[in-house]
Amino acid sequence: MTDTYLVLKNLTRNKLRLVLNCFAILIAFLLFGALGSLQHAFTAGIELSADNRLIVVNKINFTQPLPIAYVNKVRAIDGISKVTHANWFGAYYQDARRPMVGLAVDGDSYLDIYDNILLSDGGREAWLKERQGVIVGERMAHMHGWKVGDRIPISSNIFSQADGSTVWDMVISDIFRDKEPSADTNFLLFHYKYFIETQTFGKDWVGWMILTTEDSSLNERVAKAIDTNFANSSTETDTSTEKAFNRSFLEQVGSIGLIITSVIFAAFFTILLIVGNSMALSIRERTREIAVLKTIGFAAPRIFGMVLAESISLALIGGLLGLGVAVMLINGASSNPQLQSMLPNLIVPPSILIQALGYMLALGLITGIFPALRAMRLNTIDALNRG
Repeated sequence: MTDTYLVLKNLTRNKLRLVLNCFAILIAFLLFGALGSLQHAFTAGIELSADNRLIVVNKINFTQPLPIAYVNKVRAIDGISKVTHANWFGAYYQDARRPMVGLAVDGDSYLDIYDNILLSDGGREAWLKERQGVIVGERMAHMHGWKVGDRIPISSNIFSQADGSTVWDMVISDIFRDKEPSADTNFLLFHYKYFIETQTFGKDWVGWMILTTEDSSLNERVAKAIDTNFANSSTETDTSTEKAFNRSFLEQVGSIGLIITSVIFAAFFTILLIVGNSMALSIRERTREIAVLKTIGFAAPRIFGMVLAESISLALIGGLLGLGVAVMLINGASSNPQLQSMLPNLIVPPSILIQALGYMLALGLITGIFPALRAMRLNTIDALNRG
């Protein structure tokens, strides 16, 4: 009779208790896997931001435009290596209820700054030569079944053309991917010149500017120089790192991290009390059995290890089941086109799986350590004399 056999028998002696405990732990790790993946989807853009990349927006609000003349003025500031600009288009394809990310950009300079965008051989040249050309991220192209050469009508819920139409005809010049596989490619880029030549207003404005500094150590000085340069003007600026900008944008919908952390903490604290109490009760019920094991030669450290192994096994069974359900749930949700367009990075990252495994072991140790110590220190004679 091995220790493993005894652990398994003790674990399954009360099947109802085992099922209830596993279910409680399953719920905790289901929440951890699902909510942790959701948090990762929201913050993925922050983690992938370049250290030396700055964003310049209107000080009033990032939805307000900047004069296009600012681009050359910013380019002349010391410490800046590259500058580009972009406009939010308010794009959608056929169905206005399903918005997509579409940006009007200066193609050459934009690709110089975002060198993580990978085009096929000749893709860049083909796009720059085509006035109506658009490059589409592979995730977006896959979602709509688009391919290079397709002519697609992209509508705007913000802008209109001189003839009153809100539809821009575009030709897919290339489909791009990103250097980082987990990066979002659910967006499209088309030419700013085509945009301003056809729309009815805003021709002397850009949405925001993106720049890179010669070194990330210059970020603070460059940002201060830009904002000082346009201080007291009719359109003041607010310059920050790309990471800070993305983080502030995310915080406008609330502190996602705080909400998710609070829910997970509450779940784990509750499960800790439930499972810990259950393990303590299980050991109390087996007091005389433990005393018999000691009588026939089981050493105290061996009993300690068996009880702790039982607790860890319980945490692993429930935790792995919960994590498995979370993976299936996230994979199913991420295959939904509408949800994919809002949360393109909705996956269960390896970091979540590693953390979950660590928490399972921690949960098993915390809930099992005191019952295991009690079993190890049990006085054999007193235990055998109990009714």
